[in-house]
Amino acid sequence: MEPSQWVLLASVFTLGAMSPGPSLAVVLRNTMVGGRSQGVSTGIGHGLGFGIYASSMAVAFHTILSLNDSVQFAIQLAGTAILVWLGGTFLIGSFSEKSDSPEESSHRSMNHHGFTQGFLIAIFNPKILAWMIALYSPFIESGMGLGTLFGMGLLGMVIDGTWYVTVATVLTTGDRVDALRAKSHYIEAAMGIMMLIFAVLMVTGV
Repeated sequence: MEPSQWVLLASVFTLGAMSPGPSLAVVLRNTMVGGRSQGVSTGIGHGLGFGIYASSMAVAFHTILSLNDSVQFAIQLAGTAILVWLGGTFLIGSFSEKSDSPEESSHRSMNHHGFTQGFLIAIFNPKILAWMIALYSPFIESGMGLGTLFGMGLLGMVIDGTWYVTVATVLTTGDRVDALRAKSHYIEAAMGIMMLIFAVLMVTGV
């Protein structure tokens, strides 16, 4: 691809990462609950998951366009299940007591949990599949080498992971995260409801 096309592709990836949705909600929630380390772990997990997804979509673009209905339904079903799981997790968490001084082992567990959540929400989000098909159609041409296709995925991974890690870092600069924690029960309940709304939208196709 021409340098100008890479710049345009990077711009689209950046706008996609910045758009509100389940991914941003997960990063915000985990940063609020677990602090910078869990927020950063979630961002890294999401970036890795998005990179794998983006690379796979680039390599298999022509196949994806002709996927049969059963495969598309399976992806949508998995994505909806992940959103329902996250929504339930957040709602349950909104009723639990928050510890101000968690143990180090708890921090490691929360970081691992945040990484897993970020990874899964990137992999099993049907909206990302639809967005990838729309995104790649102007860029991918027959005869492209694997290096270029994987380069697209790597570009998406770097931009996506950098954005969410930056969000987590900015939120935990100064007393921003403490202000969020003061209202954590309300915010977590809102996040849970938001995830369930996203799940309903997935099912209804809105």
